[in-house]
Amino acid sequence: MGILLAILALSFLIIIHELGHFLVAKAFNVKVNEFSLFMGPKIFSFVRGETTYSLRLIPLGGYVKMEGEEEASDDDRAFNKKPIGARAAIIAAGPIMNIIIAVLFAFAIMAYSGFYTNEVKAVLPGSAGEKAGIQVGDVLEKYNGKNIYQVNDLEIFAYPLTNESIDLQIRRNGESKTISFKPDRMSGYKLGFSPKAENGSESNVVANVSDKSPAMKAGVKDGDRIVKLNGTPVNSRQDIAEALEKIKLNNVTITVNRNGKDIELTPVVPMQGKNPEYYAIGVDFNHTKSGIFATLGQAVKYNISIARSIYYSIGWLFTGTVPASELMGPVGITTTIKDVVQQGPSVMDKLINLLSFTAMISLNLGLVNLIPFPALDGSKLVLLLVEGIRKKPLSPEREALISMIGFVFLIMLMIYATFNDILRIGRG
Repeated sequence: MGILLAILALSFLIIIHELGHFLVAKAFNVKVNEFSLFMGPKIFSFVRGETTYSLRLIPLGGYVKMEGEEEASDDDRAFNKKPIGARAAIIAAGPIMNIIIAVLFAFAIMAYSGFYTNEVKAVLPGSAGEKAGIQVGDVLEKYNGKNIYQVNDLEIFAYPLTNESIDLQIRRNGESKTISFKPDRMSGYKLGFSPKAENGSESNVVANVSDKSPAMKAGVKDGDRIVKLNGTPVNSRQDIAEALEKIKLNNVTITVNRNGKDIELTPVVPMQGKNPEYYAIGVDFNHTKSGIFATLGQAVKYNISIARSIYYSIGWLFTGTVPASELMGPVGITTTIKDVVQQGPSVMDKLINLLSFTAMISLNLGLVNLIPFPALDGSKLVLLLVEGIRKKPLSPEREALISMIGFVFLIMLMIYATFNDILRIGRG
């Protein structure tokens, strides 16, 4: 069921993307010869009006084939006969549709579940944040000069840190001030469960257990409250992280409170996350629900935050901060969506998880397509800009050649990413 939902989610995003191209092309009276979902050999098709609608075999995308897009055409309704502005609008419409869907999905999730603000709700005793003087009620504004749109930004900004100090700008009583300090180095060791939120903070109660995780092998169940690790009391997710940092990859005995009774489970070895360590300032934030406009504003900010992290991640791939082995292809994305959906303990939680991950993939699809790389929409926009400057277009045949070269590279990249997916599944 999870795999089916994942395939449907990806297909929906592709349809939305191509529908953007299609609808704006129709709005500018461009003749559309084919609207295709996926690539490769045709599985089936039907004709309605002047357009052939088809489903193809390889789930790597889709396309809208317009008259005069890849070859010169004398048809008055051909793509190449339209003004530069109209052609740019048609090309940009696909990515923009994906970005709009991402914002709408985020709005729906936040309208139902609420959202975290940048206002500090609690400062963890003994944490770097407490030592630096952060107080309850402070509003976090900037991290090393970068705007903090959502509290998720803190994790992204901390990803490349190597034990250096940070500059944190906060607002207190209407005045902004900057404090410098070193964040706490936290453990990358995990048991493999998602914590339940209590009073707006992540607690020691298990919301769901990941498949094949140490927690599952130990016998942890959804709803358990983890009260001890190797006999050490733990009262929050922070406590669990600190205890695992001391235990590392040694046996750990998990004690849970289940139905009012403490139960000692089978000893297991924690797993190590992608990063052996990460950095945190040690604060919790207020969680709230608000009106339509405030929630929409938060949805937009959330997507700005994710957009920034996408471009950071692409840069980190080139600098080696993120290894190329982390690239994920269709198999990995589908498997991840399936796992994310299954993590929800209730039907509504599963739906929220699906919407959340689908929104992130949609934003990725929209933004990556705007990168000026051959075969992507961004490169076509650049070619239109060049055409506007030189007052003369490239021939459709030359544009098609450039797109083909880029397409071959993207296929090679997709094969590499899919190979990573297979290795990743094999290790799981």
